[in-house]
Amino acid sequence: MASSRKSSSADCPLSARVAERIAPLLPAHCSILVGLSGGVDSVVLLHLLQQLAPRFSWQLSALHIHHGISPNADAWSFFCGELCARHGIPMHVEHVDIAPLRARGIEAAARELRHAAFARQRCDFVALAQHADDQAETVLLQLLRGAGVRGASAMQLLIRRGGSPALLRPLLDCTRQQVLDYAAAHQLRWIEDESNADHNYPRNFLRHRVLPVLEEKFPAYRDTLGRSAQHFAEAGGLLDELAEQDAAQAIQGEALAVAALRTLNLARARNLLRYFLHRLGAPMPQAVQLHDMLQQLCDACEDAQVCVEYGGWQVRRYRGAAYALRALGEFDRDLVLDWQGEQALDWPALNTRLNFQRVQGAGVGLEKLQQAPVTLRLRRGG
Repeated sequence: MASSRKSSSADCPLSARVAERIAPLLPAHCSILVGLSGGVDSVVLLHLLQQLAPRFSWQLSALHIHHGISPNADAWSFFCGELCARHGIPMHVEHVDIAPLRARGIEAAARELRHAAFARQRCDFVALAQHADDQAETVLLQLLRGAGVRGASAMQLLIRRGGSPALLRPLLDCTRQQVLDYAAAHQLRWIEDESNADHNYPRNFLRHRVLPVLEEKFPAYRDTLGRSAQHFAEAGGLLDELAEQDAAQAIQGEALAVAALRTLNLARARNLLRYFLHRLGAPMPQAVQLHDMLQQLCDACEDAQVCVEYGGWQVRRYRGAAYALRALGEFDRDLVLDWQGEQALDWPALNTRLNFQRVQGAGVGLEKLQQAPVTLRLRRGG
C-alpha cells in the first residue's frame, strides 16, 4: 500500500481545472459512479469528485471490479470498501471471471469485462481515472497495432452511449505528476498493483522504457499526442457521417444489405462495414480480417454459408444480408434455468444476460407466469 506525505504543491489548480471541464457537462442531481481500482489515479478521482459533488449537487457512488487475477485482489477490494465507508460513499463490488476470455490476453479480457460491468450500472455517468499520460500511451499502442482513425482517436472526455451510462474521464488533460502531486497534498493512501512493474505488458513497456527516452527529446509529447487523438476523433466523426448516409438505405435493424456494400468503392464499403459492427458493439477487426470479411460477404456464391469469426464474434450472411453476433462458446445445450422472479439471469446458451421488467400492455401476462413454474431453455423443434 502506498501513501503520500503532504507536499507544498498547490492542488487548487487541479480541482479548478477538473470542475471547469466537467461541470458544464453534468446536470445538477445527476448520479456519478466512480470506477475505483484503489490505485492512485482512481483514489484521486474519487477524492476530487467528493470535494466537488456538494457544490454541484452530484450524487456520488463507486464500483470496484474484482478480477481475481492478483493474489492481492481481496485486499484491494477490502481497501476500496474501507475508503468509501470512511467518506460515506456507497460502493458496490462486482466479481468477474476472465477465464472464458483469457485467449484474448489478460489486459484485453479484463478491459472488456470492466466495460461490460460499467454498462450494467444504474447511474447517469461512469467516471474513469485515465489521464494525459494514459492517453499518450493509448495513442502510441493503437498506432503500433495499425489502428484506424477510430482506434487512434483513443479516449474522449465524454462518450454518451444509448441505453448505458455515459463514460466520463475528468482527468484526461491532467498529467500523472499532477495526480501524484494532488495525492501528496491531501496525504492520500492507495494500493500498488504489482503487475504495473511487469514490462511484458506492452503498456508498461512503453511507460517505463520508451516514454522516458521520448520525453528527453519531445518533452511536450503528452500534449501533441493528445492533439493528434483529437484530430483522429474529428476524422472519425466525418467518416461516421459518411457511413450514416450510406447506412440509411443499407442497414435495417441489425441487418446490413450485401447488395449495398457491392455498390460502394472499397474504402467506402470498409467504412460502412466498420460502422455497422461498431453500432452493434462488436470489436473492430484487424485490416486483414475486415478485408476477408468484405470479400466473403460480397463475392461468395449465393448459396454459401458465409461465417467469419474474429475476436469472439461472428459475421454471417443470410438471404442477402450480413449479421454480426457474439460467437457462442461451449455450453450445455440441455441446460434448463428456473426463473424465480429475478430481475436478471445469466444465460450461457446465448452468452448473455436476460433482463426482466414489468410493462403495461406487452410481454407475457403476469397471471400466466404465476400459474406454473417458468423455465428458460433453448428452443427445440416441433
